[in-house]
Amino acid sequence: MNNSSSSYEILAQTQRQRVSDGETVPLMRGCEGSAQTLVLVWPQLGDFDSLEYAWWLQRETDTLRQRGIAVRAVSIGDRASGQKFCDYTGFPAASLFVDQIAALHRELGLYQGLTLNLPGLQPGPAAWLNLMLMCAGIASPGTLREVLRGYTGDRRAPQLIGDDEVVKAGPLPPLTGKAFAIVGGSGFQRPIELATLRLRNMTEVLSNWSTYVPNAAYLTQRGGTFLFDGQGNLLYEHRDRGVLGFAATMANPLAFLDDLAPVVNIS
Repeated sequence: MNNSSSSYEILAQTQRQRVSDGETVPLMRGCEGSAQTLVLVWPQLGDFDSLEYAWWLQRETDTLRQRGIAVRAVSIGDRASGQKFCDYTGFPAASLFVDQIAALHRELGLYQGLTLNLPGLQPGPAAWLNLMLMCAGIASPGTLREVLRGYTGDRRAPQLIGDDEVVKAGPLPPLTGKAFAIVGGSGFQRPIELATLRLRNMTEVLSNWSTYVPNAAYLTQRGGTFLFDGQGNLLYEHRDRGVLGFAATMANPLAFLDDLAPVVNIS
């Protein structure tokens, strides 16, 4: 079932385990009275897309609050992976729900990714192979272009690392934002800047793989973004078509809010 007009009905009827307290409750509980509700249906909690999207949401926390936008996210994993994810990203555990078998993704008709079935391979190893092929651009449009953008920089995108911010990314020595200014300037996404943040995410996940990905069978499953008004009308949606394709405008994944979310004064 993937009719856009049915998305709110599906989400409004969905109950999943909430990471903050382990209770299984309606996904949309607590969104009543909000000017708008932003629902993120993410892939695995250890996926590049989930981690990067959460980073952008944390960056725009004040803007979302000022505009009266309630945020809910559902991702593939269990409560332990959800807790680890929230500890690392700062995403609020009360707003994160987990779906261990990607049932909601299928109900919404989201892209399952490449699903080649090779003889003799179990679901986990098969998903790994399919994911590697997607990372190479197969059945994953735009992935290679987005990987390249992370290395070359993007003058359309904002600066990602503050001048005095220290980033620790795996085998690299700690870097400050000023180091990126030396090679690329400031005020926009500099060369290697986004790639460094992605390396930090990759190091975090690989160091805690079994926690972030308790079941590798769903590695290729992609997600989606849904924005509703206070009456449940769909204002915007984006259905991911590949790895690192979680937004229509990857230079600023939340750019769609500028046209669709009026400012609401909240004292």
